[in-house]
Amino acid sequence: MIIEKKSPDLWVFITVIILTAIGVCMVFSSSYVMGYKWYGDSYYFLKKQLFFSIIALIVFFFAIFTDYHHFKKFALPLLILSIILLSMLFIPNLGRSAGGAKRWIKIAFLPFQPQPSELAKFALILYMAEFLTRKQLKDIKTFIKGILPSIIIVLVMFLLILEEPDFSTSLIILGISFIMLFIGGTRVLQLYSLIIASIPFGIFMLLKEEYRKIRLLSFLNPWKDPLDSGFHIIQSLLALGSGRILGIGLGASKQKYFYLPDQHTDFIFSIIGEEFGFIGTLIIIILFIILLWRGFRIALNSVDEFGTLLAAGITSMIVFQSIINVGVVTKIIPTTGITLPFISFGGSSLIMNMFCAGILLNISRYKIKEGGVN
Repeated sequence: MIIEKKSPDLWVFITVIILTAIGVCMVFSSSYVMGYKWYGDSYYFLKKQLFFSIIALIVFFFAIFTDYHHFKKFALPLLILSIILLSMLFIPNLGRSAGGAKRWIKIAFLPFQPQPSELAKFALILYMAEFLTRKQLKDIKTFIKGILPSIIIVLVMFLLILEEPDFSTSLIILGISFIMLFIGGTRVLQLYSLIIASIPFGIFMLLKEEYRKIRLLSFLNPWKDPLDSGFHIIQSLLALGSGRILGIGLGASKQKYFYLPDQHTDFIFSIIGEEFGFIGTLIIIILFIILLWRGFRIALNSVDEFGTLLAAGITSMIVFQSIINVGVVTKIIPTTGITLPFISFGGSSLIMNMFCAGILLNISRYKIKEGGVN
C-alpha cells in the first residue's frame, strides 16, 4: 500500500475559519455592553477573543501540518494529565467557580484560566483511538479485554466532570466513547446492554441534585417561574423570536442589555438569532452539518483505523456539543451550561476545538495511491 499526500479538505478548512470569524464578530456584538459596565472597556472581551483566536490559529496550522500518527505516543500521558487536572479542580483555592460550577484552574502565569474538561475530551478520543487500534479484532469483541478497560477510563472522566458539576460535558464524553467503541468493532449487543444498564444510573444522577430537578421542571414549563428557574430559556426564546426571518441587525440586540444571561458564552446562539434572524441561525446549523458530513467522510476515507477512529471521535465531539448548545437555547432539551464550538467566548474551548479541527484536516491529507501495492 502506497500512501501519498494531498491538500487538506477545503470544506472543513473554510467552515472552521468562517465559524471562528463569526465567533469573533458575535463575541464583540454580544459583550461590548457588558465589557463597558464590568471593566470600563467595551472591547474587553473582543481583545481577549482575538488573543485566543491567534493562539488557536497557530495550533490549528501546527496540527494541519503535523502527521497525526505522532500524537499516538502521547495518548496515555495526555490521559493521565487530564485526569490529574480534573482532580486538581477540587483542591481549595486552585479551582475557580462560576455559575455554581468549578471548571477552571487558576494558574498565575497564564493569561487565561484553562478548563481541564476541554483537554479531557481530546485526551479520551486520542486514547480510545490508540487503544482500539492496538487491540486485535477478537479482543475488541470480548468484554474483559475489549470494552471494559475503555469503560473504566470513561467512567473515571465522567464522574470527575459530573462532580464539577458539568452534566452536558459528561454526556458528550459518553456519546463520544459509544461511537468510537461502535466504530472500533465492539459487539452491538454489548453496547445496547451498557446503554440499558446506564438508564437507571442516569435517572438517579438527574434527580439526585435539586438544581437538576429544577432545571427539568423549568424546561417543561419555564413560564411557571419566569424570574428564576425559567428566566434563561424565556429570555433566549424572546431573543430568537425577536429576530424573526432576517434579524434586527448586527449590534442591535436588546437582550444583551443584561436581560439574557451568558449572552457571549452559552447563549450566544440566541443573540445570533436576534440580530440575524432565522436565516442567520440556519447558516450556523448548515456550517455544523458540513463539518459532520466532511468529518465522517474523512473518517471513512482514512488510510488506517487509527485515523478513522480519531476523525470520528473529533467530529462527534464538535457536533455533539453544537447540538446540545442549540438544543438548550431553543428549548429542545433542558438548560445546561455548554458553549457553542468556535463561536462562544472562551480560550480553552476555542484553542482545543481548533487544534482538533487541525488534526482532522491532517488526517484528510493522506490517501492511498491508486494502483499502489504493498
